[in-house]
Amino acid sequence: MTSATLTAAADATSDARARHDRSFLGHPAGLGWLSFCELWERFSYYGMQALLVLYLSNYLFLPAHIGNVAGMDALRAAIENVTGPRSPQQLASAVFGLYVGLVYLTPIFGGLLADRVLGRTRTVVIGALLMATGHFLMAFETALLPALSCLLLGVGCFKGNIAAQVGDLYAPGDKRRASAFQIFMLAVQIAVIAAPIVCGTLGERVGWHWGFGSAGVGMLIGLFVYLAGRRWLPPEPERKAGKAEARPPLSRRGLMQVVLLIGMIPLLMLSIVGNQQFNNAYPLWSQQHMDMNVGGFEVPVTWLQAVDATVSFLTMLGSIAFWRWWATRRREPDEVTKMALGCFAACGAPALLLIPAFAIEGGGGKISILWTFAYTLVNDIGFANIMPVGLALYSRAAPAGLQGVMIGLYYLHLFFGNTFVGWLAGLLEVMPGSQFWGLHAVLVASAGVGLLIVKLVFGRLLAPDEAPAGA
Repeated sequence: MTSATLTAAADATSDARARHDRSFLGHPAGLGWLSFCELWERFSYYGMQALLVLYLSNYLFLPAHIGNVAGMDALRAAIENVTGPRSPQQLASAVFGLYVGLVYLTPIFGGLLADRVLGRTRTVVIGALLMATGHFLMAFETALLPALSCLLLGVGCFKGNIAAQVGDLYAPGDKRRASAFQIFMLAVQIAVIAAPIVCGTLGERVGWHWGFGSAGVGMLIGLFVYLAGRRWLPPEPERKAGKAEARPPLSRRGLMQVVLLIGMIPLLMLSIVGNQQFNNAYPLWSQQHMDMNVGGFEVPVTWLQAVDATVSFLTMLGSIAFWRWWATRRREPDEVTKMALGCFAACGAPALLLIPAFAIEGGGGKISILWTFAYTLVNDIGFANIMPVGLALYSRAAPAGLQGVMIGLYYLHLFFGNTFVGWLAGLLEVMPGSQFWGLHAVLVASAGVGLLIVKLVFGRLLAPDEAPAGA
């Protein structure tokens, strides 16, 4: 028996043992390490995101500063060739939407790089280093576009491959997979609570560049956590440089699944517009119409995202507990059904904002900050059953050898969705708030209808091939 065969056998034994491991909240220990790493990566990402649209609209894109940004004339011309002239706020929303959208396009290439060339570990490490570089470059006004480019490439290498490793911890049909991604997303919610408070406060109250720098430090901590926990993660087969790993040919069923999963992307795009607008249009709308004074303290606008993250954390816990309780009494719904139900809940969040929007249009004064709690509660109940459940679906249904690529394709809906949201946010200056938020409610509800149709017509195609004994 060759050393390569012995290594493969040892890896297979280790992988089988890991899949039966329940040492971390009933899940493999690797889930804990991946979740903690994702927590710090998302701290860096959301810390930067909490500041970006405010930094651009309130400072960098003002006439006195926009000339300092290298390459900005070309980017502005490209955007305005499509959209027409943009005010500083509209340009900031468009650039923010493009950035957040492209963040979810680059994981496709990161998945290909990992699946075919470097392997997931090397690709994740490269991604973390690129992201840290991007955050630190944000300290220089002239380097905005190189900084965003490093961040985009870094997230592309990092994000999909981390999620794919979560999926690899479980055997096909293991029903722990969906709750694993919800636990994984809980780590994200913890990061989103902390990031606006730490990075947002530093950025708004001390200096923009202090906020961006703290995001870079968070990314370096995430890299350390990933390397420290590598022994508990799924093993990678040895690769010969420049050669793709051999994988079984794609079956007819596998090809149909890939086509269907790609075809669902427009529905997933619509499902997130209400949630993603909370990071783009909502803080800009709140600046104008919301009373941010609480007991004599002027609440930083970035803290609204911490409110959302706190509520999202609690609703994610509630969703996990609810479905575990439901599974003891009835058959648990499949992923597509859960996502459709999530859309119908989430559409209520922008619909709820019709109440304060009509009050504002009727001549009322500034609205209470409590509307943020109402919006986030309704939205996050739905979102807890959209994003993590979608990750679980695409991880499970991906054909062998294409997991990284399929996770990357899943993130395409966030690319299209955030780009669309960036354009929609520009309507704030030309559309009454009641129409603006009502439009978002209709879009999210239509995604739920579409997902129910997918379930009725193609439900069997997305069903698990097998369920392991004792799962």
